[in-house]
Amino acid sequence: MNRKYVLYLLFISLLFSVPSGALAEQKVFFAQQSAVASAIRVAPPAPVFDDNARRAELAARRAKLAERIGAKSALVLLSAAPRIYSADVNYKFRQENNFYYLTNLNQEDAKLVLLPGGASLREILFLPRRDPSQETWTGRMYSPEEAARLSGVNEIWEAAEFEPFMKSLRGRQAYRPQSDNVLLSSRTANPATPNDTSDAASYETLFAAAAKSEASLFMLISTNPNAQNAESREYRAEQLLAAELKREPNGFTVRSAFPIFAEMRLRKSEMELRLLQHAVDITTEALGRAMAVAGRAKWEYEVEAEVQYTFKRRNADNWGYPPIVGCGTNATTLHYEESQGQVAPGDLMLMDVGAEYGHYTADVTRTFPVGGKFTQAQTDIYNLVLAAQEAGYKKARPGGTFAEINAAAIETIKNRLLKLGLITDVNSAQYRIWFMHGTSHWLGMNVHDVGSGATKFESGMVFTIEPGIYIRPDALDYLPKTAESERFIRAVRPAFEKYKNIGVRIEDDVAITSYGYRNLTAALPRTTSEVEDVIRRASQELRASQSVERQDQTASIKR
Repeated sequence: MNRKYVLYLLFISLLFSVPSGALAEQKVFFAQQSAVASAIRVAPPAPVFDDNARRAELAARRAKLAERIGAKSALVLLSAAPRIYSADVNYKFRQENNFYYLTNLNQEDAKLVLLPGGASLREILFLPRRDPSQETWTGRMYSPEEAARLSGVNEIWEAAEFEPFMKSLRGRQAYRPQSDNVLLSSRTANPATPNDTSDAASYETLFAAAAKSEASLFMLISTNPNAQNAESREYRAEQLLAAELKREPNGFTVRSAFPIFAEMRLRKSEMELRLLQHAVDITTEALGRAMAVAGRAKWEYEVEAEVQYTFKRRNADNWGYPPIVGCGTNATTLHYEESQGQVAPGDLMLMDVGAEYGHYTADVTRTFPVGGKFTQAQTDIYNLVLAAQEAGYKKARPGGTFAEINAAAIETIKNRLLKLGLITDVNSAQYRIWFMHGTSHWLGMNVHDVGSGATKFESGMVFTIEPGIYIRPDALDYLPKTAESERFIRAVRPAFEKYKNIGVRIEDDVAITSYGYRNLTAALPRTTSEVEDVIRRASQELRASQSVERQDQTASIKR
C-alpha cells in the first residue's frame, strides 16, 4: 500500500482522539499529506499575467486582423446586447467573444472600429461615459483610462459618437468627433481639435476604394444566405446595421468577419492555454468533489450543487454550458439538464460539466458508479467507450483531423458492440443506434468553438475527444417496422436487456503540441480501477475535511 495513503488513514483514525489543542497540528499534517496524494485535486491559483504582455497580445491580434482585411476595409464590432431573464431582470452580462478577444473588455454598449489603412487613426473604441447616477444602481463602469489599460486601445470616444461616425463613413466623409466626446487620445494632434490633414489621411485609402465600390466593411454577420434572412439569436444588432448599410449604395460591401476570427481563434496562445487549463482545473476539482458526495446523495441536483459550489468557490466566471448530471436512465440522454432524478447506489452517473474562466470554457465528462463499484455490465460498456477514446487519442497529432479521430473511435466501437451482441454487422450503420454524435469538437471561448471540422491539426489547437454509448430503454421501439429491423431486434434483444439503461461518455480536452498532444484533463481518472479508487479515497477525504470543520466549529463555540 502507498506510504502516503497509510499515513492518511492513520490521520483519519487519530482525528477524533486528539485533544483540541493539537487539532491545528493535525490539520497541517493532513494538508501536507493530501497535497500529493489527495483524490480531490484542488485547483491551483489562477494564472496571473503581466499587463504589458497581455496588452501586447491584444494589440497583435488586432494588427493581424487588420492585416487580413486590408487597407481598403474597416471592421466594426459591437459589444453583446443584454439578455432578458424575465421582465426587468437581465441575465448576467457576458461579452461577445470576438469583441473580448480583441479588447478584454466586459462592457455593455461598447463598439470597436479598426481602420487598417489609417495614418494616425487606426482603431477607435466607443465607450459609454461614466454616469454616477447609473453606477449607483448597476455598478462601476470603465473609465477611459481603465479601458485603455485593459485593452491597449488609446483612442476612445464617447459611445454617442458611433452613429454619426457611421453616417460619415457611409458618406465617405472624414469624421471629427465633438471635442468633449474624445475621452482619451494618444495622437500627436490635440484630441480636442483633431488635425484635419492627419484625420483625412486616415480615411483616404478606404474612401478611394469606396469610390470605386471596392471597399469592404467587415462585421459579425452570418455567411449563410438562409441565416441572413432569419433573425439572429446573438447578432441581431449587427444584422440590423448590415441591412441598413445595404439599403443605399455607398461603395462598401458588407462582409462577414466570422471566417477570419475562426481561423485566428483556432490557434491558442500560451496565455489562452493557461486560461483554458485553469478552467479545466476548476472542473477537475468539481468532478472530484461530485464523485465524493454522489454516494450519499438522494437527488441529482445535490450532486450538481457540489459542482456549482466549486465553480463559485474557485471564482469561475460561470459554467460554459448548463451542467449535465444524469443518473441511471437519465445518463442515456445526451443533453439532460434537469437534474431532477433520484440517485440510486447501483446506477452509473454521467456528469458533463465545464467551468468558464477568463472567457474560456472547459468541457469534461466522467461516468462513474454511484456506489463506488462498477457492475460487470457497466464495466463492459465503460471499457468499450474507453477503448474508443484511446483509439481516438492515437490520431491526435499535428496534421491529423477530426475525421481520423472519429473513424478510429467508430471502428473500435463497431467491433466491441459486435462482441457484446448489440449489433450484428460492423459494415452497417447499426452502431448509430447506440452512438449518435461526433467524437470531437473545437474548444475555446465557446464550448463548441469556431473552426472547420476539416482543418488539419496544428500546435495550439484545442478540442475534445468524447465517444459515448447510450443504451436507451426505448431505443428499439422506434426502429422502422421492417423485416430487417425485426431480425435485428431479435438478434440483439438479449444483449439489450443486459445493458439497457446504461449510458457512458468519457470526454477529455486535448491541446495539440509540436510533438503530439497534451491532455489538459489528465488529472482525472479514466480507467475503471482508477475511478473506483478515486471515489473511495475522495469520499474518505471529504468526510475527514467535514470532521475537521465540525471540530473547528465546536472549538469556536467553546471559546
